[in-house]
Amino acid sequence: MANKNENLSAAKNAKKDEFYTQLVDIENELRHYKEHFKDKIVFCNCDDPYESNFVKYFAMNFNALGLKKLIATCYTTSPVMYTQLTFFGEEEVISVAYSGKKPYVIEISEVTDENGDGAVDLTDFELILKKNKPKILKGDGDFRSAECIEYLKEADIVVTNPPFSLFREYVAQLMEYDKKFIIIGNQNAITYKEVFPLIKENRLWLGFKCGDMAFTVPESYEARETRFWVDESGQKWRSFGNICWYTNLDHSKRHEDLILYKSYSEEEYPSYDNYNAINVNKTAEIPYNYDGAMGVPITFLDKYNPEQFEILDAREYALFDKQKNKNTYLIKDADSAINGKPKYARILIRKKEK
Repeated sequence: MANKNENLSAAKNAKKDEFYTQLVDIENELRHYKEHFKDKIVFCNCDDPYESNFVKYFAMNFNALGLKKLIATCYTTSPVMYTQLTFFGEEEVISVAYSGKKPYVIEISEVTDENGDGAVDLTDFELILKKNKPKILKGDGDFRSAECIEYLKEADIVVTNPPFSLFREYVAQLMEYDKKFIIIGNQNAITYKEVFPLIKENRLWLGFKCGDMAFTVPESYEARETRFWVDESGQKWRSFGNICWYTNLDHSKRHEDLILYKSYSEEEYPSYDNYNAINVNKTAEIPYNYDGAMGVPITFLDKYNPEQFEILDAREYALFDKQKNKNTYLIKDADSAINGKPKYARILIRKKEK
């Protein structure tokens, strides 16, 4: 495990993986899952308890959601560890009675009216943290460490923004321990060979939000020409246009039918050179009167209703030698060509009979 942890820290530093999620983005997504949290243990395993807006959200909504427990862990190399800059606002600074870069964990089983003002809110959670010092972990606090795995086993739902460069390993661990989750990832993760089969098997799907999202980043991050700015307080920001929430908790959007209005024609929907399927350039242009295999952009998954469509195994529709045993689910690169010209990555789908 030591070597794994060293590699984890190196990856975090090299990949610049520290992107801190805004509270408003967390609130806008998690409001669609409230019914899933009652009597559940929530684990935020990539989150400094004093800095994370995920922890802040669950602290403010602990009683409203009916949580059983909230657990949060952070890792040794977190650049915000012990800085406590923004968790309770500029007027309140939490003093932690530990020095050095030591990872810790908090476990909260109730949030009560600590200040006696008749309301239970974030101020009360602040007082709870002041009274109950965090427990120092023996390891470095990364999500694959033995200690964090024990907390994972205890948890019902994992909610966090994991390092993008470790998304494959992170999802694999959630699957290994059969956990429910709501996490953030890059849209490109859809095409990972470790992730797309989970989508096809309905073991993982997209949440409500998929698109543009802005994150605060550590002071050490260098400026970029695009999608980077510094606000009036000196805080650095980065944004991405291809961020998705990934989950295996059911939600209403997943059961909404996509309204189809386009009519099929051979001219507008040509077939692939290597697949027995037609190409559809935009999800909104899926023809209502075509029942065969169709190649659609990966952005289709933001509208994917498994009751309306099924995802197909591309090998079954390949016209090239099946012994190549490739492109099991996605068709891309040269294999997605039409008249010799490759298209962007496509997902093969077919409408379900109703």
